[in-house]
Amino acid sequence: MLGPSAHIDTFTRDNLPPPEQWPEFLLDGFDYPDHINAGVELTDRLVEKGFGDHTALIGNGRRRTYKELSDWTNRLAHALVENYGVKPGNRVLIRSANNPAMVACWLAATKVGAVVVNTMPMLRAGELAKIVDKAEITVALCDTRLMDEMTACAKGSAYLKQVIGFDGTANHDAELDRAALDKPVTFTAVNTGRDDVALLGFTSGTTGVPKATMHFHRDLLIVADAYAREILEVTPDDIFVGSPPLAFTFGLGGLAIFPLRFGAAATLLEQATPPNMIHIIETYKATISFTAPTAYRAMLKAMDQGADLSSLRVAVSAGETLPAPVFEEWTEKTGKPILDGIGATEMLHIFISNRFDDMKPASTGKPVGGYQARIVDDEMRELPRGSTGRLAVRGPTGCRYMADARQKDYVRDGWNLTGDTFTQDEDGFFHFAARSDDMIVSAGYNIAGPEVEAALLSHPDVAECAVTGAEDGERGQIVEAHIVLVQGVSPDALTVKRLQDHVKATIAPYKYPRSVKFIDALPKTQTGKIQRFRLRAEKSN
Repeated sequence: MLGPSAHIDTFTRDNLPPPEQWPEFLLDGFDYPDHINAGVELTDRLVEKGFGDHTALIGNGRRRTYKELSDWTNRLAHALVENYGVKPGNRVLIRSANNPAMVACWLAATKVGAVVVNTMPMLRAGELAKIVDKAEITVALCDTRLMDEMTACAKGSAYLKQVIGFDGTANHDAELDRAALDKPVTFTAVNTGRDDVALLGFTSGTTGVPKATMHFHRDLLIVADAYAREILEVTPDDIFVGSPPLAFTFGLGGLAIFPLRFGAAATLLEQATPPNMIHIIETYKATISFTAPTAYRAMLKAMDQGADLSSLRVAVSAGETLPAPVFEEWTEKTGKPILDGIGATEMLHIFISNRFDDMKPASTGKPVGGYQARIVDDEMRELPRGSTGRLAVRGPTGCRYMADARQKDYVRDGWNLTGDTFTQDEDGFFHFAARSDDMIVSAGYNIAGPEVEAALLSHPDVAECAVTGAEDGERGQIVEAHIVLVQGVSPDALTVKRLQDHVKATIAPYKYPRSVKFIDALPKTQTGKIQRFRLRAEKSN
């Protein structure tokens, strides 16, 4: 039963899945008032608790205290309401790399009761348009350095009416910054219901059609009060560092929600390469890192050359399976834990994890407090320990797709089916086996093969193509394209480069095929369906 709502624009509540399609929510121990605003809880509430002078955000060479962040977000909130007419329930898209201004915009939009849609800075106009159309977004806040694709998206949009620039650097010199400059530093936040949608997390479907996962104000606090409190044991002395984009719920949790919930500090990097992360760890003595195994491998190599990572008390690994050799080398070299876990955009954050005092190499761990997990067959029957099957999970968060028939695929009998194949051993640890679908997971990024195929097929040299994931020692998987060229086109290195560059220019660059194979014909069924499994089998043979 949904509680009260403060939304004037009821679009998100109107587009929740039918109640009978929801997972079962286990909310014991997660009691919040009927009305709560996550933006307030992560800023003003910390000032009230005496953390006003504590560092909240570090980025662009500056530290910002909780009082400064509270004042900043309140001024921005005034501007959103008074200058741009944002109303509770309106969807607001944010386009930016990881920087303090993006966090401030997210918090300000949350305070005014908007439903935030954080997006990757690498997305192109066509990809942004799919998100805008699906969520009927009317307002976009965009780092002025990334305006070109955003304005191109807005030009052809039936919904997007306002694209407002903000300064992602430390200069505060853009339209939104100027509008907020003289506003009061106090703001009466919208008294949102705990069950009001606060965040839409977009996730790629294997068809390339994006799905929007709907998360309530209470959900943003639950992931901190469950995983971050129990597993990471966060304190106000912690300093977070990480590579995942804030547009990913993994990044939003690890680099914004978790630190701000507990009066800790977050360091934000626009270019979160391993060398940049190492520099931040050494400079600010970061204590908790969030990144993928690929980056931890690079950090281990850097330690051999003198990098000092001794301030880290815990490394969190997610996005791809943490190989046992990386686990063992990390614990041996640092003497500190590296905790593998699994989360999903649908679940908001990590729901199975290893623990400081209960971990096993090459395992994903055990359910976080409040969550239950089991291995089931296709009929949802629980399988005995040691069997390989589908991972089913339920807990205080879960999947609510916005107006999407795929809700019935993700949720069955009250359980969330993550699309992963797992086993559970006799000790209760869960072990990843494979993705159940055709999603390619490369260096922690989910990449839908059909979307890459569509980009390749838009090039005049490509007659046909199929995209699969190829195993890779560094990235877990890479995108591999199997291409039938138009007659007369030479299958050489220049063509490979030309097609790779075309994909980078058409969709987000990280989705480009790192491996390109030219073939005479694609394997197909009698009805003409491409048999991608045969391409994968040929690769493994």
